[in-house]
Amino acid sequence: MTTPRPRTPRPAVPGCSEPRPQAAGIGAVRTARAEAARKRAAWRARVLAAALLFAAPTGCSAPAAPATTATQAAPAAATAAPAVVSPQTAPLAASEPVGLEVPVIGVRSGPLMRLGIDRAGALEVPPDARTVGWFGLGPTPGAVGPAVLAAHVDYAGVPGAFTNLKAMTEGGEIRVARADGTTAVFTAYRVAQYAKAAFPTRDVYGDTDSPELRLITCGGAFDAGSGNYQDNVVVYARLTGTT
Repeated sequence: MTTPRPRTPRPAVPGCSEPRPQAAGIGAVRTARAEAARKRAAWRARVLAAALLFAAPTGCSAPAAPATTATQAAPAAATAAPAVVSPQTAPLAASEPVGLEVPVIGVRSGPLMRLGIDRAGALEVPPDARTVGWFGLGPTPGAVGPAVLAAHVDYAGVPGAFTNLKAMTEGGEIRVARADGTTAVFTAYRVAQYAKAAFPTRDVYGDTDSPELRLITCGGAFDAGSGNYQDNVVVYARLTGTT
């Protein structure tokens, strides 16, 4: 699964959290809030720029068996209204993800691999079929914003960790174990399939007001000529609990 390079290499993105302003005069608090808003806007712009590298993952290898090339359901409309899910829970402090469980599609993976930007300016991708990667330049799962996890649908003839991602259902539970010992529990509210040329970068990577999660892999028909799948499958989820 290869990714296109941006027009110019992007530097690593610094952390996006900001300390809360301490008690001070109204002017100082307003200044601190304005600075925090500016940093969030800058973070969002950088994440979106980096996301363009990974917006439409390509390069997954040919399926290992005919079953993986079966005709898939029609792509979900990108503008469809989200399903109603359980009330959201309070955001968690930043903590890197170490494991992933998606019971409804039989995914259990860990440790997770941090994905960054390589020296050539391209986004790093998991090196094998079973590893799940985390986009380390964005939020950690459970913190405010869209955390992104990605894995191959297949790789070198081996079914990938997200080979069944297209079968994910709205309301399905996703559990992300974190380095601080907590587990962030997400509930899927949308499952969509997009042509790579029409990948909705802002919907997937754009800033959100609450903790969200995205699971991404390749999908659709396999083009033997290019060695790529034609679509991407994306699961959208919201934080609905912690353990």
